[in-house]
Amino acid sequence: MEPLDPIECGLPHREPFVFIDQVVTLEPGRLAVCTKHFTGAEPFFRGHFPGNPLVPGVILTEAAAQTAGIAAGEPGKVYHLSAIRQMKFLRPVLPGSVVEFTAAGSGAMGALLQFAVTARVEGELVAEGVVILNAV
Repeated sequence: MEPLDPIECGLPHREPFVFIDQVVTLEPGRLAVCTKHFTGAEPFFRGHFPGNPLVPGVILTEAAAQTAGIAAGEPGKVYHLSAIRQMKFLRPVLPGSVVEFTAAGSGAMGALLQFAVTARVEGELVAEGVVILNAV
C-alpha cells in the first residue's frame, strides 16, 4: 500500500495539532499503522526538557489516539478521545525519531470504540496502552 495522507483518511485535526505524517496500513474499522517523524524543530522540545529534549508522553498518546481515529475508518465522522484506559511509556523518544503507531480495534459498545495502541521506534516498543474513542 502506498502511504496515504492522514487528512484524506478522515483525520479531523489540522496543524499544529496533527501528529501523524503518513498512514502506512489501513483496514477500516479494524487497524491502522501510521508514522510520525519528530524532527526536533517542534516547539514543545524547547521546554520538554531544555538540554535533554524528549517527545512528551501526552503527544505520543495523542498520536496513538489519532491513529485509532483513522483505524475507526469512517471519513466524515468525528471521533473524540473519551478515555485512556492505560498508557505505559517504556523508553524515551528523542528528537529525530520516526515513530510507528499502531491502533487495533479491540471492542465496541454503542458509539464507544476501544483500541489497543502501540508506538515503536526502529521496531522497539516505546509506548503501549488502550484508548477509547466516542463517535460524535
